[in-house]
Order: sequence, then C-alpha cells, then structure tokens
Amino acid sequence: METTTEKESLYNHLEQMQVSEILEHINKEDQTVPLAVAKALPQIEKLATATAEKMKEGGRLFYIGAGTSGRLGVVDASECPPTFGVSFDTVVGIIAGGDGAIRKAVEFAEDDAEQAWNDLLRYQINDKDVLVGIAASGTTPYVIGGLRKANTHNITTGCIVCNSGSPVAAEAKYPVEVVTGPEFLTGSTRMKAGTAQKLVLNMLSTCVMIRIGKTKGNKMVDMQLTNNKLVDRGTRMVMNETGLDEETAAALLLKYGSVRKAVENVGN
Repeated sequence: METTTEKESLYNHLEQMQVSEILEHINKEDQTVPLAVAKALPQIEKLATATAEKMKEGGRLFYIGAGTSGRLGVVDASECPPTFGVSFDTVVGIIAGGDGAIRKAVEFAEDDAEQAWNDLLRYQINDKDVLVGIAASGTTPYVIGGLRKANTHNITTGCIVCNSGSPVAAEAKYPVEVVTGPEFLTGSTRMKAGTAQKLVLNMLSTCVMIRIGKTKGNKMVDMQLTNNKLVDRGTRMVMNETGLDEETAAALLLKYGSVRKAVENVGN
C-alpha cells in the first residue's frame, strides 16, 4: 500500500539550507501534528474507554511495536508506575527484538509476524487485557501478527498508526489513525509520526489512569517518591490537602509512601 508517511518530503535540497531554515521548516511541520491528533479524538475516546473498563476489572495494558514506535510504547509503560503508583506489570511495553532494541536497532525484528505473540505469552496475556499495536506505517508484520493472534483469543485490541486504511488498523477493534503526512526528511517517521504517537500515548494512559482512580483533583496522589523533587512536591500536596505544617506533612508522607495514604492517615 502507498503510505503518506513514506511520501516525498515537501522540502528538497535540505543540505543547502541554512540552520535557521531547517529549524523553521521542521517547526512548521511539527505544528500540524496536534491538528492531526485532534481529528482522531473520537477514535482515541473509544480506545481509552474500552481500556479503562478492562483495567477497572483488573486487566492490563500492553503495547507492541518496532523501532521508534516500540520505544515510545516502552517509554509510556515505564512512566506509569512512578507517575500513578501502579505495579510494573500493569502497563507493559514490548519492542520487537527485545529490550536491547531500545538502544540499538535489531535487524529485521519487525518483519517476524509470529514473534509478537510469543513475546506476549511470556506475560500470560489473556482476554482480561488490552493490546495496542503501535506502527507509524501501519504495515509492520510484528504488530499485525500480534494483533491478529490476540483477536483469536478474544483480547481487546487497538492501534496507533499514522496512515489511513492500513493493515494494522484492519486488525484492531479500536483503531486510532493520526494521518501526519510526509516527513520533513522523507520517511523519517521518528519525527512527526513519532510525535503524534507520543501525544496519543500521553492521552491514552493519562485518561485511563484518571478513569481508574489513580489521581485526585488534578494531582498525582499515588506517584512514587523516587527523588527529592517528588518528595518536596508530595509534601506540598499533603500540606495543601490537610493544612499541616511542612515538617509534619513530610514525615507523614515518608511514613506512608504516597500522598493519598498520608492524607488518609492524618491523625493516626
């Protein structure tokens, strides 16, 4: 299939451009990405709603992808435990070629249509879970194979792609198609397509975590206290919620390990 992500760049002779020109043109293209995401909001809503419903019942969220798409899934998954206090097996990011592919590309890993399901079986994926395939082109065999196999096991499937009418979207019950068009550097989908995928992943995981009760008001009350900055932030949150002084709030926070638990145990 012809994909817009692989179409010729609207710009040429890049090597002849001044640095300011290169930056201006990249920035101009980047500004189109949120508009493309906005068009996909109804699709994102359906996927987020279905995912939240599954996770309320104890299900997990899995991401699969190759290259940049796989790395973005791993990033989003890895940020959920410190941000929302969920366990590390609640949101799982899997990249074609294994964790080593996060830093170094693994040749032809994305072309194996069987491997994604083998990777998912290590986590005992089941019909309580949700699987989201991430693929800028929408043609990655690793992702297509994983979604197809998941469908045969009655697992809720979704995807995040940057072309319309793709094979990946055809396999997903809840497809999200953010059509970002040609890249500034022809075919370099780590640019606009990657930015679009990151925005959608931010929206998906944040929306789901809010819906399953991992926030309060507008605060990350279950965040992990992994550094001094977060301890200070948590202390201020406890102070604002309870009226306690800083020293007492900090002691309570460190004793119970989260803002939510600290506030719930005031006076104990």
